[in-house]
Amino acid sequence: MAVTTVACLLAIAVGRGAAGTVAVGVAVLAGQLSIGWSNDWLDAAGDAASRRRDKPTVTGAVPVRTLAVAALVAGVAVVPLSLLSGLAAGLVHITAVASAWLYNWPLKATVVSVLPYLVSFGLLPAFVVLGLAGTPVPPWWLCTAGALLGGGAHFFNTLPDLAADRAAGIRGLPHRLGPTAAWLVGSAMLLGASVVLAVAPTGLPAAFRYAALAVAALALVAGRVAGRLGWLGRQAAFRTVLVVAIIDVTLLVMAGTAIR
Repeated sequence: MAVTTVACLLAIAVGRGAAGTVAVGVAVLAGQLSIGWSNDWLDAAGDAASRRRDKPTVTGAVPVRTLAVAALVAGVAVVPLSLLSGLAAGLVHITAVASAWLYNWPLKATVVSVLPYLVSFGLLPAFVVLGLAGTPVPPWWLCTAGALLGGGAHFFNTLPDLAADRAAGIRGLPHRLGPTAAWLVGSAMLLGASVVLAVAPTGLPAAFRYAALAVAALALVAGRVAGRLGWLGRQAAFRTVLVVAIIDVTLLVMAGTAIR
């Protein structure tokens, strides 16, 4: 829901209009549902072996077969819903969703686990912009910021589950780097997204740019300290990325108005 909401806000900011924003929303929602459902479907056996009680397939709340059918139906729906925004935009979004499915299998447990995040989140704003009349070329800074935000989210989203993932045989890039290095790389990516969005677009007030960068940096430091001291529980890192993500999304949407 968060990714879908951000995509819709960006669509409004760049001037996609009501119909264009709805087209973006339904396509991105279908894609996100297919990605999330397929992730739990493909991980069902490993989650059961690790006794992940936070997973519906483990608790029995959702049968694995039901999840598989839902993921495939949503995945098929992505194609026509994406093409509502035009051929170029549609193909870009279909590629982004396919990249995310490749993360679920087989890239999640490999050294290039971050690559699908970079590709998918970098293509998402391109999908929104390409749907405009005349199919304008998306600005480099928009796609770069999206990719960095997605890459940083990958590292921070993985940190709370490093032990459980290792037990399930998952050894992506964050697992191979370890918690400290993964935190540093994820922080660098998130701050990089903040810097790109604060510096590259035109029209943003200077005071807002500097304030956003300062708050993002402080949030990452605070999250690191909280995690080391045991505050906020195992979700300290994830809550940190939410704060920085909100800042980056605000910058992203505000900068989107410069594309009109």
